[in-house]
Amino acid sequence: MQQIFVNQNVQINTETVITGDDVRHLNKVLRMQPGEVIRISTHEGENYLGEITAIDESQVVLNILEEVPSTELKQRIYLFQAIPKGDRMETVIEKAVELGVYEIIPVEMKYCVVKLDDKKKKKRIERYQTIAETAAKQSKRSIIPTVHDVMTYKEAVEYARSCDVNLVPYECKEGMAATTAAMAKLPEAESISIMIGPEGGFADEEIDMVSDMDIISLGKRILRTDTAAIASMTMVMLACEE
Repeated sequence: MQQIFVNQNVQINTETVITGDDVRHLNKVLRMQPGEVIRISTHEGENYLGEITAIDESQVVLNILEEVPSTELKQRIYLFQAIPKGDRMETVIEKAVELGVYEIIPVEMKYCVVKLDDKKKKKRIERYQTIAETAAKQSKRSIIPTVHDVMTYKEAVEYARSCDVNLVPYECKEGMAATTAAMAKLPEAESISIMIGPEGGFADEEIDMVSDMDIISLGKRILRTDTAAIASMTMVMLACEE
């Protein structure tokens, strides 16, 4: 079933008119016809099924049939991702959105291989947000997660501290016991941050800045930064899913 997001009020047993880029996709690419049903999510996170009653190059008219449950986690998950090289950030965004992330924050850390100037930062964020929207549609999210502007590490740590639980995957001396204890906190939390280090690893002073947070382990193997993000998101999602 196709998914679209709308920035308008939607009510059962009323008609809703869709315009913009979604029209071309539904009409020209998918060649959808009257009688077919799609899923609609509002920017308030409400979800409905709508039957197409008319479709052409300029608009799609839907009859709203019923409201359907949200697909969102109760917790808001903030993923702080050190900027990786290549297209790995795009993979992280896509998979994190599928796994239930609420917001993704690209972070500049000491050992990041990639250094972006202001012009590149703006273009990257625009592309990242498009990837997030596409992934949200594919995975039937009820919201489109936000990709935040790039932060410095200091800014990221300060921002993360507003969350109820802060997770930092790193070389944890306590092993999986500390990880298990941290995971037990998640079901009752409202907001959770995950801080993922770069290809070169966290600098000692960066770990010192988060020493009061929950330092967790992802196992005995060394993971790439994108793998660490996906593994962490999976662990958190499983702990939070009802």
